[in-house]
Amino acid sequence: MTTPKFRNWQSVQEEVRRRIHAREWPPGELIPNEADLATEFGCARATVNRALRSLADSGLLDRRRKAGTRVAAQPVAKATLDITVIRNEVEERGSKYGYQLIERSELVPPVEVSGAMKTAATKTLLHVRALHLSDDAAYALEDRWINTTVVPTALTENFEEVNANEWLMAHAPYTHGDIGFSAVQASPVIAETLRVAENSALFAIDRLTWDHTNSVTKVRLLFTPGYQLRTSL
Repeated sequence: MTTPKFRNWQSVQEEVRRRIHAREWPPGELIPNEADLATEFGCARATVNRALRSLADSGLLDRRRKAGTRVAAQPVAKATLDITVIRNEVEERGSKYGYQLIERSELVPPVEVSGAMKTAATKTLLHVRALHLSDDAAYALEDRWINTTVVPTALTENFEEVNANEWLMAHAPYTHGDIGFSAVQASPVIAETLRVAENSALFAIDRLTWDHTNSVTKVRLLFTPGYQLRTSL
């Protein structure tokens, strides 16, 4: 029987994943090295390397330099999150999207913001606050800082018609990001803006995106009570 040839890293990845799930390679077992797998699969070693790196990133493999690659003893399921356009999120729920700019200013941010974004403490950033609406009701409050050294064209955009979320997705590429989730109580000012009771529990998303080593934007999104975030594993 002729050994099937694997022409791309995705097909190699699926075969390795199959062997792990079928327990042909049980948890903790050292799998064959890249050169041997490349020979078996009839593909380049670089193809195997790409497939194994992807599986290691997903938590199925444990790769250690000079120690080889093992099936993870306790695989970790990782969620995949996309940066969504809030307009699309609202409209996909069958609601009408609306947007109100609250503030657009150029100022020196609080030290915790400049520290997180790794900008000079005295550097001016673009600050945008806006309200996203769903069927004319408050949906999310956006509080965003933009690094205009990385995204200088943001200085010419007034953000009155287009929101910063959509604009940045179209004009500011990023390589990676950090994201956090929490529950916060609505302060009097935030409660009034979102039209909810003071001290209401709000779902908060804090996100910081980067273009390699340079920060692009830091944003906090506060969603009204009842908001649900769904993802996939």
